[in-house]
Amino acid sequence: MTKRLPATPAPGPLEDYAARFDDLFGTLAQRQAFRRYLEGLLLPAERNKTLTALANTEPVVGAQRKEAQGLQWFLSESTWNPEEANRRRVELMLEDPRTAPDGGSALVIDETGDRKDGKATAHVGKQYLGGIGKIDNGVVSVSSLIADEHLYYPLEVEPYTPAHHFADGKDDPEFRTKPKIALELVEAAVEYGIPFRAVVADILYGEHRKFKEGLENGGVPYVLAIKPSYAWYRPVGEPGSVEEIAWIAPWAGPDDPGEWIKLERTFRDGHTEQWWALEAECRPFGIEKQRRLVVATTDPATLPDLTTWYLLTNLPAPGSSKAAESETETADVAEVVRLYSLRSWIEQSYKQVKSSLGWAHYQVRKDIAIRRHWQLVCCAFTFCWWEGASLLEAGAPPGVVLDTEEIPRTSVAETERGKKEDRKLKRGSPSSVLAGGFKKDQSVAGALRNAMSLLESVL
Repeated sequence: MTKRLPATPAPGPLEDYAARFDDLFGTLAQRQAFRRYLEGLLLPAERNKTLTALANTEPVVGAQRKEAQGLQWFLSESTWNPEEANRRRVELMLEDPRTAPDGGSALVIDETGDRKDGKATAHVGKQYLGGIGKIDNGVVSVSSLIADEHLYYPLEVEPYTPAHHFADGKDDPEFRTKPKIALELVEAAVEYGIPFRAVVADILYGEHRKFKEGLENGGVPYVLAIKPSYAWYRPVGEPGSVEEIAWIAPWAGPDDPGEWIKLERTFRDGHTEQWWALEAECRPFGIEKQRRLVVATTDPATLPDLTTWYLLTNLPAPGSSKAAESETETADVAEVVRLYSLRSWIEQSYKQVKSSLGWAHYQVRKDIAIRRHWQLVCCAFTFCWWEGASLLEAGAPPGVVLDTEEIPRTSVAETERGKKEDRKLKRGSPSSVLAGGFKKDQSVAGALRNAMSLLESVL
């Protein structure tokens, strides 16, 4: 058997990480390209993450250089399997107790879209793109992430293919809606044995009947957002939307909150916010029914649009008959709000990280090439947590947590929730360290030599 030739090492700790993927690549060229690609992605965010930039060559003209052509082949024509690389990446996180999820984590479902010109790129179409906040021509992906108060990372990502790519449109058996893709990602996480407290997702999924039913049929707990206008059939004169239920709940101020429960949210920068939560009882929802409705807001008197959540959950309430019958751990209103708060990783950090690592900077058209690029971005991002795992136990500003300072007697929950131990990475200033060993007209630029600089520039 021919001896495998060693690849040119990646800088510093990146080589230790990359070496754990070597058996997934059949040739030396693939192992080399894997290292060079990760190096380029991890360079400071000021650099473009297109193929020519990753290869450190000039735009357009530099695309013909062997460095850029090698990375192009690595994405489009080589034989490595992106699903195997993704599984290895997740395995590396699960084997370390500091980065492995526990029972308190949330499985977050989200979709994002980025603009792409033309019609030849796989999965492209005119649709709503979350990355730019409007309808435009682009590519949308649905992803699953694991998140708790001290870290988060993607598990899987799947492209959404618009109906016009199929011969029979939406009637084609191969067509999948975003909620259907999301349900498949949840099923994959359950099958893989990823521990999580509940599935968390926004209004797109909370309003989708089949998605909720799919989770319930599989015995999967969830906390899903719904619109304030979410309504149901009811007799004339009876409140019929979740917003109406919140409005009629007694509230005479913080000293006389009625059934509202006082919460405290502590954010990663150390500041805190006072929130209020309501365990609502109405015709379709209640602690003794299949689904519960929890309203969380910064001000029960005005229910501001931007800081009011209407949450559906199938987690059993403490003291309910459902809790006695269910094997799922109970969740008071503070726990329900805490779980949905974990979705803030998406809003506050994940989009920035995807931008820093070039999520949408790919210059390829094939489905397999796009999938490989996304998996390489996930590998680069996960490397930062993998290398910085020792810092997760260090003192740092608190992450997103909840603390019930006081609970009225009218609440179902009767016990206080203490602040969770914070283990979040400290945020550093943007790194000014550049790639070591760089030569203008020669080889691919090396990545940052210092792992801390990598973490600072990305996070």
